[in-house]
Amino acid sequence: MSLPGKNALTNAFISALLAWTLGLGVMWTPLWHAMETPVFDALTVATAPKRSVLPIAIVGIDEASFTQLGKRWPWSREMHARLIDRLAQAGASVIAFDIVLAERGEDGGDQAMAQAISRAGNVVLSADHTYTETASTKQWIRVDPIIEFTSAGAVSGLATTPLDPDDRVRTFPQYDDAFWRQAIRALIKSRPGSVPEPYVAPGAMLRHLGPTHTFPYFSYHQVLNGDPSIAPDAFADQLVLVGFDLRTSPEAGRQRDLFATPFIGTSRLYTPGVELQATLIENALMGQAIEPVPMWQNMALLTVALLLAWPALVYWSPVRSVLLVGSIGAAVVALSVWLFVSYNLWLTTTAPVLSLGLAFISTGTGSYWIERRRATQIRSAFEKYVSSEVVGDIVAHPERLTLGGERRELTLLFSDLAGFTSMSEKLSPEAVADVINLYLNEATKIIMSHGGTVDKFIGDAVMAFWGAPLADPQHALHGTRAAIAMQQMMDRLQPQFKAFGSDELKLRIGLHSGPAVVGNMGSDLRFTYTALGDTVNLAARLEGVNKAYGTRILLTGDTATQFGPAVALRPVDRVRVKGKDIPVDIFTPCDDPALIEATQHALDAYRAQDWPRATEAWATVRKLCPDDTVAAVFEARIAQVSQLDKQASWDGSVALDKL
Repeated sequence: MSLPGKNALTNAFISALLAWTLGLGVMWTPLWHAMETPVFDALTVATAPKRSVLPIAIVGIDEASFTQLGKRWPWSREMHARLIDRLAQAGASVIAFDIVLAERGEDGGDQAMAQAISRAGNVVLSADHTYTETASTKQWIRVDPIIEFTSAGAVSGLATTPLDPDDRVRTFPQYDDAFWRQAIRALIKSRPGSVPEPYVAPGAMLRHLGPTHTFPYFSYHQVLNGDPSIAPDAFADQLVLVGFDLRTSPEAGRQRDLFATPFIGTSRLYTPGVELQATLIENALMGQAIEPVPMWQNMALLTVALLLAWPALVYWSPVRSVLLVGSIGAAVVALSVWLFVSYNLWLTTTAPVLSLGLAFISTGTGSYWIERRRATQIRSAFEKYVSSEVVGDIVAHPERLTLGGERRELTLLFSDLAGFTSMSEKLSPEAVADVINLYLNEATKIIMSHGGTVDKFIGDAVMAFWGAPLADPQHALHGTRAAIAMQQMMDRLQPQFKAFGSDELKLRIGLHSGPAVVGNMGSDLRFTYTALGDTVNLAARLEGVNKAYGTRILLTGDTATQFGPAVALRPVDRVRVKGKDIPVDIFTPCDDPALIEATQHALDAYRAQDWPRATEAWATVRKLCPDDTVAAVFEARIAQVSQLDKQASWDGSVALDKL
């Protein structure tokens, strides 16, 4: 590898500096957060354990409870008191209500609930912030539980959950008396020494454990009524949270205590606030909270990534550079995923990946426009007379724009309009042009739609092939199907031909598969993409042989054996090609199984020199198809060869040049 020139170094340096500056700029804009949060969400969903490992359970105030209890909200505090007693008797370590009970009840149940709180001694109640606005003030006011409950021993915790700019919950609430902190403190008080008070770093983010109902879940009415399906020890030593769990899809809009989390993109469901509180508690106790790395580390990663990409910028090559830059970008993403999963660290990837992409694009812009201009010149020169596949191949490999070719396995097609010469003598030049243009336009569409390359037009004749410039393992099948489609096209076009004043036109097609040399052939001043060889010559000869047998399509055994029963074929004859020792079987497409079978029997008898049986067999063919030219040909031959002695070397073939 030679040393890079001054221009390459300058271009690479400017590109890297531009990319580094952009990366730093992105880190200090709101756009960065908007780009990073989808990545964080995707990682959260992909790596979520989808289960809780701590003794945390949720008692949900859900639709089933509203139905079973037959009560409208707010429910009687006496019901909450009964629930507290049941949970306390079941051995719950903490009973935390994620419900703001800031107003006194109307049924006198507050005293009953206060007494239950006092008996349990481990109850946490939630507080919240509410926004008030008057003519002179706008402020957030804290709303706490009524004093009867706190006086009875309940601890108040602020359950307000901060939202990101896109209204999703990702950030840990850091209030000193946050609901999740108070629940953990109540657990420590209830079970001294069971857990230390956890530390959650400022700015930490939630590691959501999964979609809704990741935690063990019980319906409020089941617990209240002592449902026998609940195990007796279901709440033993459990931190139990009580809160709303109203199933609501995004289409239903925001309802009480429902939040969007990273899982809303896959589950299409909001998450109840009580489940968020459970997640906060588990994150804190298990040390699962995600901590963003300091900004200087993100800047260092950006710088290192661009330094590693320096060789790809200096020694520019589309493939090599994209592989190196892409590998560095993938390594950055892999590092971020590894830190996220293994160490609960969030290393952002947008800035370095975006900067790598910009450096790659900036460095390659000059090369891209040069390449684009060259490709435009090639297309302008070639697209009018070769297929788009050929043009694409030449654009991809401009070194092939030299004389010569390569050996390929191809299927060749030659077609010709029978009677076109006599028809052209009857019509005006304009009408002849209309007819030939209509035919060639439709034939070209069919050939190209079947993956073929139109080689050339010679008057009303068409030469096409399959298998080059793009390799096609099914070139024989595609060529044969194109030939059948061209015959169907001719039937459709007859009314239009007649409208131009033409008589009925018939199309003859010859197909042969085999090796050929394909490439740019011609002179230094003018050349074209074409195929040469014996395969081409035999396909061209077969087109004209159709006239002798009254067929519209003839193809060789070399073509037929490549696609088996995919196309039903009728055997026609066995011909000898001048200069070749092995005769060639020829076939024509046929959708009449009886005719195919009868013809095969007739040919077998003919090749066995069993003239009486052959005569009878061809008569059977005649009955199936009275106007069959193939039968007429063989009946005439039998009349001649049956007078001769049998020949040991007889194979029933006929010289192609005698047809």
